[in-house]
Amino acid sequence: MQSTSLSSNPFMLMTHPEVVLRALEQSQSLGHLQGQVFRPLDKPVLGNAPADVAAYDLRIDRS
Repeated sequence: MQSTSLSSNPFMLMTHPEVVLRALEQSQSLGHLQGQVFRPLDKPVLGNAPADVAAYDLRIDRS
């Protein structure tokens, strides 16, 4: 199956993810985009947390 006929039908693209990944890897315009790494799981800096909340956080961090 040709990639040109696949790209005209987005539902067919769902059945051929390898074609989509290959097109993404070969895309020059996507290659020129600047990337930025976000780390949403970093521990937020809390102000003065109550002692019970701080103890709970410490238990979670240690496990």
